[in-house]
Amino acid sequence: MSEIARPDPVLIKVAEEIETERLMLAMPRAGLGQALNAAVIESLDALRPWAVWAQKPPTIEESEAVVRQVHADFILRKELRYYFYRKTEDGRAGRLLGNIGLQNLDWQLRAFEMGYWVRSSAAGQGYVSEAVRALTRMAFESLRARRVQLLTDERNLKSRAVAERCGYELEGVLRSNALDVHGEPRNTCVFARLA
Repeated sequence: MSEIARPDPVLIKVAEEIETERLMLAMPRAGLGQALNAAVIESLDALRPWAVWAQKPPTIEESEAVVRQVHADFILRKELRYYFYRKTEDGRAGRLLGNIGLQNLDWQLRAFEMGYWVRSSAAGQGYVSEAVRALTRMAFESLRARRVQLLTDERNLKSRAVAERCGYELEGVLRSNALDVHGEPRNTCVFARLA
């Protein structure tokens, strides 16, 4: 029986920037800690019910450490997180609006899980849906994804609405499969798109 060729993820070409009509998605780089910190602190009340990492305000140093870790993970193809920015009139990255990325990467199957959040002052303006559509397109076209999925707490209606708006199909609800931020069992909605 012949061995299946497995790609070395480090050698896989991945876009470091993705542009949309209004947004610039960019790979994390050292020095963004202060901008990330401001976005997270502004958004703690909205993030706290869903994100374990958003239970207390981070320091600027902690935010910079996160940026550097996700940069390293991007280079190693362990996670592909992007920060997304509102483009300026001259097409450059302006204000940091949030984070979106592919995680739990299965490079052999080419199956990825997407996660995202947006700063509170930019919520409700379609930025997350625009970023999800762009990253979904990149995953299927450039990374040859066979499957992209979004997992969300069943009670997170805004996240579920984004998945539905972006053409992801609800495959099912996993009952009591994870713990919420309070350590209580929660249900998880599994949304997916296939190649």
